[in-house]
Amino acid sequence: MTTRYVAPKGGRGTFRRISDAVRAASQGDVVLVAAGRYEEQLVLDRSVVVMSEQGQGSVELTGVRGSGEPAVLVEGLECALRGLVVRAADDSGTPVIGVSNGAGVLIEDCLVTGGRIHARGNEGGSQGSDLTGYGVTSVLVRRSTLGSGRLAAMHLSGRVRVQIEDCTIEKIDGIGVVLSGAAHLEASRLRMTGTAGYGFRLRGAARVTIADSVLRRTGMAGVLLEDGATASLTEVTIDKAGAAAVQASGSAKVELTDCRLRDTQASGLVIQGQAELTAKGCTVADSGANGLLISDAAEAKLTDTRFDRSAFSALHLGDTATARLEGCLVRGGAEHGIHATGASRVELEGCGISEVGLTALSVVDDAVVRAEDCRISGGSVGVHLESSAATSLEICSVTGTSGTGIELAGSGFVRLDAVRVSRTKAAGIVAGTGSSTEISGGTIEKCDGSGLVVWSGVAPTVTGLRVAEVAKNGIYLAEKAAGTFTDCDVVGTKYPALHLSTGSAPTLRHLRIRDCAGAAGQDDGANPVFEDCTIDGVPMNPPAAKGAAGTANATATANGTEPVTAMLDESMPPDDETLEDVLAELDGQVGLERVKRDVQSMVKLMQAVRMRQEAGLPAPPLSRHLVFAGNPGTGKTTVARVYGRVLKALGLLRKGHLVEVDRTALVGEYVGHTGPKTTAAINQALGGVLFIDEAYSLAPVGIGNDFGAEAIATLVKMMEDHREDLVVIVAGYVGDMDRFIGANPGLASRFTRTLLFDDYTPAELVAIFEYHANEHQYELSGDARTALSHLFQVLPRGEGFGNGRSARQIFQQMTERQAHRLAELDAPTPQQLVSLEAADIPQGF
Repeated sequence: MTTRYVAPKGGRGTFRRISDAVRAASQGDVVLVAAGRYEEQLVLDRSVVVMSEQGQGSVELTGVRGSGEPAVLVEGLECALRGLVVRAADDSGTPVIGVSNGAGVLIEDCLVTGGRIHARGNEGGSQGSDLTGYGVTSVLVRRSTLGSGRLAAMHLSGRVRVQIEDCTIEKIDGIGVVLSGAAHLEASRLRMTGTAGYGFRLRGAARVTIADSVLRRTGMAGVLLEDGATASLTEVTIDKAGAAAVQASGSAKVELTDCRLRDTQASGLVIQGQAELTAKGCTVADSGANGLLISDAAEAKLTDTRFDRSAFSALHLGDTATARLEGCLVRGGAEHGIHATGASRVELEGCGISEVGLTALSVVDDAVVRAEDCRISGGSVGVHLESSAATSLEICSVTGTSGTGIELAGSGFVRLDAVRVSRTKAAGIVAGTGSSTEISGGTIEKCDGSGLVVWSGVAPTVTGLRVAEVAKNGIYLAEKAAGTFTDCDVVGTKYPALHLSTGSAPTLRHLRIRDCAGAAGQDDGANPVFEDCTIDGVPMNPPAAKGAAGTANATATANGTEPVTAMLDESMPPDDETLEDVLAELDGQVGLERVKRDVQSMVKLMQAVRMRQEAGLPAPPLSRHLVFAGNPGTGKTTVARVYGRVLKALGLLRKGHLVEVDRTALVGEYVGHTGPKTTAAINQALGGVLFIDEAYSLAPVGIGNDFGAEAIATLVKMMEDHREDLVVIVAGYVGDMDRFIGANPGLASRFTRTLLFDDYTPAELVAIFEYHANEHQYELSGDARTALSHLFQVLPRGEGFGNGRSARQIFQQMTERQAHRLAELDAPTPQQLVSLEAADIPQGF
């Protein structure tokens, strides 16, 4: 290898022009260029290296003005440019660096400005062409900047293979990179900003692989794929694109992994034609239109992907497009969460939709939806199904909508299986005119309208539905409505459990009505059929349906079953809640210092188990089931709820919700009743935490033939059957819990860790009191705080002492005493209205 020297003034053994030195060079020689500006065309027709002597930016090579030729033309196989500024001679649109068919070049630590790099390969290549052997044009660009170019920063056509590493593309009056034919680009740590056109445009069989890169402020789409092009993007951020972040058409394929697509002028993702999209772990936020627009016969598969605050519907499907979403989230947005139209098809599994402006899940025309284990919260309407095709929802929940929970309006068959609707501002489920519906299991509760509304001419098949604590009727049947309702429960409604309009003719079998304002409101001409139904445990006959509910209060129903009285926590843990968020909430609780340390220790152990499993190492023994031992009011239920959320954040539980039960929810009153009750309660808790308060009552002292033993045996069996999907916490007094664990050999092996809940100190009780006071906008005076602290110090801590519960009770009594005191004042001041004084502290508490 020989080194050829170039300097502007020449000299002995030194060339004045770079091109002269290149012509004199042999294969493998190095041309070392002194600092300066060189205006010439450089043809690299052999394997040589041209590099600056004083380092990056000291040598400026400018093409010949008016020549119509690039400043550098690469024709050799293994050429290199290092540390140069290569500048276009004029704005004629001529490439600043041209790479000929079959040539190869390394561009390192360079600035290419005023023009593009244009690499050409054999145009006869196809998508399956080998781009690694002889005859392939090869370009490697490393630690360089391509800026202020016209038309494009790079244009790659034919059998070209390009690698870009640690580079910047900026201020391009056109497209960032154009690929056509069989061109293949691999980019890592690329920063592209300020292109007037697309960031990347791929045509033909072109391919692009981009990793750890940022595309910002492209004038049009960030990445456009046409024809049969393919793209793979990993950890790529596309920010403020002038159109879509990624747009694919034809038969293009695009794969996104851990990408962030933000603040686009149009839709975040646009997939058309027969294109295919695969996305995993991505976020699409603040899109100017849809988060994902998919049409024609395009397909999409999205996993663990989130859509936030879309200006239009987060996902819009049209024509015959198909989409499958697993573990995805839609949060916020002005219109629908998911809107399926035409003959499109969408499958949802483990997804969440919250707080959208219109309907969370809207399915119309001939579209098909199948949703399983999905959660919908907030927004207007939860689910609107108005399709002529068959649709289904399984194990889904709808809560907190400002309108109806689920609306069924189309002619297609709809199946709702184990669906839960709660806290809607209107009806829970409305089966509209023309709908065909099968409802199996599930719950409708605490809605401000009726639970289930069946409109005129509709005849659903309903089995095992529970309607509880709704503000109007449990089941409302409009004129000429019908259907069969089997093994259903209607509990605690503010209006009569049933409303039967004129001409309605339902068949009600084994219906159980309890604690309702009445049994049935029945218009003239209604023709219901009642079979083996009960009102508050008393057998019901047809005449009774027209009057009030029976007055008997039997606990067993006529057919020998009873609904589970487990209390399901209304708020499922949010899907985006982090472990740090949950632990911070626990740390903010008053007292519980020993419990906090124990939970932190368990978290570290569980994290270590996860890391060992991911590393292929055997995991140490880990029992997630716990014993909570302590007196009442010491925060056991609160910590149980937090524990479920911790396990969900760690990925050890699917849902992390809490189901709280006691003996009455698990133990029956006759032979054969306990097993089904316990099983039903545990089934509610699957994926979360079953919290059994006063668990020692399942093993009472001195009673050998108690149904509690059957409940314990059922619990042990199901803990084994669902050991990966269920956590059980048993709680009670310290001594009693030791006796309970010893009641069954299977308990001792499963409950190996006990958390002790200490009584609150007087200072902690004052803090709990002040928490409740602040929540209700009360303030303690200084004298009241001193007196309250003294009260908690001398308060007997006997059997009736309730710790935090006692603090809440004292707060309630003080507000009542303050109200009596203020009633004697003519015009109390705002400060007097909020102040709690020492005189308000109850005596003899």
